[in-house]
Amino acid sequence: MLHAKDIILVLLFVGSTVCLEVEITPTQGEISVGESKFFLCEIVGVAKEIDWYSPSGERIEPNKPEITVTRNDESSSTLTLYKAGVDSAGTYKCLATNGDQSAEATVNVKFYQRITFKNAPSPQEFNEGDNANIVCDVISSPPPTIIWKHKGAKIQMEKDVRFKILPNNHLQIRGIKKTDEGSYTCEGRLMARGEIDLKIIRVIVNVLPTIRVWQSEVNATAGVGQSAMLTCAADGYPEPMVTWARAGVLLESGEKYSFNEDGSEMTIMEVAKLDEGEYSCIAKNKAGESEQELSLRVFVKPKITFLLNQSTSEMEEQVTLTCEASGDPTPTINWSFGLRPFTEGEQAHLNRIYQASWTRPEQHKSLDGNVVVRSDARVSSLTLKYANFTDAGQYLCSARNAIGVDSQPAYLEVRYAPKIHGSVTVYTWEGNAANISCEVLAHPSDVSILWLRDGFQLPNANITKAKVFQSPTASYLEVTPESENDFGSYNCTAANEMGTESKEFLLIQADVPSAPSLGEVEPFSSSARVEFQEPDATGGVPVLQYRAEWKTVGRGSWVQRVFDVQGGALSEVTITGLKPETNYEVKMSAINGKGEGETSPAVVFKTEPVREPEPPKLEGTLQTKGNSLKVNWLKQDDGGSPITHYLVRYKPKYQADWKPEIRLPSGSEYVVLSGLEWNTEYNVFVVAENLQGKSQPGTLTIRTSPEPAAIPATQGCSSVTYTLISLVLSIVAVLLLS
Repeated sequence: MLHAKDIILVLLFVGSTVCLEVEITPTQGEISVGESKFFLCEIVGVAKEIDWYSPSGERIEPNKPEITVTRNDESSSTLTLYKAGVDSAGTYKCLATNGDQSAEATVNVKFYQRITFKNAPSPQEFNEGDNANIVCDVISSPPPTIIWKHKGAKIQMEKDVRFKILPNNHLQIRGIKKTDEGSYTCEGRLMARGEIDLKIIRVIVNVLPTIRVWQSEVNATAGVGQSAMLTCAADGYPEPMVTWARAGVLLESGEKYSFNEDGSEMTIMEVAKLDEGEYSCIAKNKAGESEQELSLRVFVKPKITFLLNQSTSEMEEQVTLTCEASGDPTPTINWSFGLRPFTEGEQAHLNRIYQASWTRPEQHKSLDGNVVVRSDARVSSLTLKYANFTDAGQYLCSARNAIGVDSQPAYLEVRYAPKIHGSVTVYTWEGNAANISCEVLAHPSDVSILWLRDGFQLPNANITKAKVFQSPTASYLEVTPESENDFGSYNCTAANEMGTESKEFLLIQADVPSAPSLGEVEPFSSSARVEFQEPDATGGVPVLQYRAEWKTVGRGSWVQRVFDVQGGALSEVTITGLKPETNYEVKMSAINGKGEGETSPAVVFKTEPVREPEPPKLEGTLQTKGNSLKVNWLKQDDGGSPITHYLVRYKPKYQADWKPEIRLPSGSEYVVLSGLEWNTEYNVFVVAENLQGKSQPGTLTIRTSPEPAAIPATQGCSSVTYTLISLVLSIVAVLLLS
């Protein structure tokens, strides 16, 4: 009987007699250079050792960096090649051993090179005009076929002889141009494996700078603290850097020279005669350097060196203004007074506007001999033999040469006795205050002004309703008449150190206006336009309002409306709220400060039947922001039927097509048209529509604003502004005193 120990020994003996078998998966290996791959060695039978051997026959040790061997279990082992290169090619062997038994298998590992771009930089830069070689180094096994493309299409070498593929597969462009710039495709193909790869290379063409000069010779003025600017514009790619030099020395930014951001403008501060000469504008970029000469000529601007103010008394003393000036070239010297310069042969008295010009040396006299002008070299004089108070003011001396002008004012002071102005006749009525203005011109301006009535100074106990208000240049007498005795003559007397002047003013009783004279009445469906002439007599004071009254003929009560007079005149009014096809009568009266005058005779008219509206009246206003136009309209007669909406059309006057029509609700009074063309005449039509139909268009033709330029901010205030401010302050002071 067999024991268990015997059975185990038998099995071990049988197993040891089984042959070993080795199989490698995959059976062959083809690897792209740089790739990784593993091979599995599997054993049939029991193997005590499983070893891998390199193509050189050496046993491969486990856990090497680039090649590893791993024993998976009793019957398998793995060989792994990491990022293998062509030096790893060859036959690898897997050997299994167990005692005196062994078995092996081999695998042949082959390597191939995929299409690889070794050197194809992007971008690649060239100078315009050069023979450009675009580098694209490609390797593969076997060697690839190279195709060049530009703008998505294969470059046809036979069509443009400037293009050529060199033996090293680089693309040559002979005499490369800026227009050749862009993206080029270097494409490698390998027919054996159907493999393809590409590289896009951006080609940049640098252009040698060119310099443009608008003004090769610049004039400048010395000695007046001014600066001169030399300008050159440089073109090229990449954008050139501009520098400036003089006599071979590079100029740097500092107290004397300054440059704008791109260097195209050089400013020479505090120009002096020594700055005159040649300057070089130098433009440099990757493609090279260009240079252009500019000249600076320095002149001396005219400068007035002597001019004094003068003072005289009216009609008493001769007075002379003298003006001296320097400059190079030697300047001519002119005088002006008022708005125009003197011109030869028109020497009029200064009460009118003077004009004269002369050559030196020369003498000119006015027609009455009152003005004499003398000029010689750099000096000119203007003499007034008998000065009038209107001769006082600013005289302008102007020195001019070919490169500039200098002007300075001289002030002639003329002392004179007061001169009284103001309206001689003033109308008012009992109980209504009237202001009589005594406006005084005098120099010196320290003037005493008195008001007299029947030889007595005002105000006084006999005339309690009189008040006097003073301002620097006038005196105002406020009189509130209480009876006929308060009307009549009032005397204003003004005096200064030069003399005295008096003037009589009349205060006259005002009356209510007479009746206006009605003219044509133009009826519509629901309104009527009434034309009239102002009253023959206004009562001495302005008409302030007109009252219109109307009613249906033979029945009803009078309806009235008061119309204010604006702008000093009113010649027609429109009455509304009328019924179509109805007889009406209308009359009018005028109203002034004293009261309402007589009513005019009534005029009868008949309104029109219900119909389409009257055309709106249009008014256009150019807007301050942007090139836009605000069109306002005034609703006219609605034709006896409410307006439902407005239709707006517009177009440039000399174009055939209208802009899209704009529809606005009945309550609209304006529309803003935006995005218009500059300095262009536009036609605008506005139509009102009711249930009866459309009105004729209200029309407007208006020119848009010229395209704006930069406008400097206004500084300071004009003399007119100061005069208005003084007048307002004076009136406020008068009101506070009252």
